[in-house]
Amino acid sequence: MSSLEKIFKLKEHNTTVKTEMVAGVTTFMTMAYILAVNPNILGATGMDSGAVFTATAIASMIGCVFMAILANYPFALAPGMGLNAFFAYTVVLKMGYSYETALTAVFIEGIIFILLSITNVREAIFNAIPINLKGAVSVGIGLFIAFIGLQNSKIVISGPTLVSIFSLDGFNAVNQVEGVVATFNNVGITVLLAIIGVLITSILVIKNVKGNILIGILITWILGIICQVTGVYVPEPALGMFNLIPDFSNGLSIPSLAPTFFKFNFHEILSLEFFVVVFSFLFVDMFDTIGTLIGVSTKAKMLDKDGKLENIRGALLADSFATVAGAMLGTSTVTTFVESASGVSEGGRTGLTAITTGVLFLLSLFLAPIFLAIPAFATAPALIVVGFYMFTNAVHIDFDDFSEAIPSYICIASMPFFYSISEGISMGVISYVFVNLLTGKTKKITPLMYILALLFTLKYVFL
Repeated sequence: MSSLEKIFKLKEHNTTVKTEMVAGVTTFMTMAYILAVNPNILGATGMDSGAVFTATAIASMIGCVFMAILANYPFALAPGMGLNAFFAYTVVLKMGYSYETALTAVFIEGIIFILLSITNVREAIFNAIPINLKGAVSVGIGLFIAFIGLQNSKIVISGPTLVSIFSLDGFNAVNQVEGVVATFNNVGITVLLAIIGVLITSILVIKNVKGNILIGILITWILGIICQVTGVYVPEPALGMFNLIPDFSNGLSIPSLAPTFFKFNFHEILSLEFFVVVFSFLFVDMFDTIGTLIGVSTKAKMLDKDGKLENIRGALLADSFATVAGAMLGTSTVTTFVESASGVSEGGRTGLTAITTGVLFLLSLFLAPIFLAIPAFATAPALIVVGFYMFTNAVHIDFDDFSEAIPSYICIASMPFFYSISEGISMGVISYVFVNLLTGKTKKITPLMYILALLFTLKYVFL
């Protein structure tokens, strides 16, 4: 215990080993859902779900250890929500890049972030972006994630109006598989279970139950297993409706990393569009991380009298090193999780909390059959509720100042409607510069914002 005291300075932070470990377990419980959600999201790109699960667990552990060593803060890291959606649904499925190229973008973004974190450039970029636009990015990502959750659960499907609410006739009209028809007993029941899952998770959130999102996923999944055992749910692989019961035939073996390990593609890194992808990763990661650090550290009363976090450079370096490691292993950008606030609420004040969370991520590797059996309809409620958490940042946008509010609104609306986080960022930056430039409010526009607006405009002109 004395060695832990020496390493983490527990007395100085007015905490104990027991308090830190309880806080670490609490943090893990609130963010362990990423072990089920991330393989589901990145699996849509063709990546091996088992390999993504292993990469997610190991990258999270590495991030937590870096946070403990470099900053001694109780903040935990894992592949970020929103960033994984951008990776899969925008970069790969919409823009047409391979997942190998997307992993390369994450790798390069991580290296750039390391360089920015050891210089003052990061502060310059952060300060250049208007605070309202920062909030708008978070809100837009929240809507985008919620939309993905609604789609993954089939609550929302394609229709005559581009999107519509689920119906068996509507689903069969646009998802024709030869010899296979969607019925209530395959697709229909999963839609109902997803809706029930959203309600259950919402109740758990309102009741402030620790681990609410993970518990919501597990309850929805267990309800699905009950439906399968009783014959109400019948698996139909052709429609993406798989067996819900974990397969322990291979014991508690850890899925191989081989399908995703070091799978980089550097052939397209010199294109302008690739630069936009890297910048988008960097932009979202930077503001998501800093916003999370400030929010959680405020709750923990770690900010100094000037509102600054003493060792923010160490925390940012931990984030960037973990992102590089995650890309090498085969997962999307690793970032500090806002769920770390749950551990802080339990009294976590040092890196021992982060270490405890990291160890639990490592141990979770042996539970792969459980996490990989959790279906999309059970993880969809998590996406929808996490989207709500991000959406709450709308209260920080100044809607009384239209020159701030309209570009923020354009940024928010563009993400779900254009099905792209990067398009939302582009539209937000361009509209902010042009609206304020043409209305004579040029003092609000930083030189860097002019440069970004020009680059994004050129992208639309030439690409």
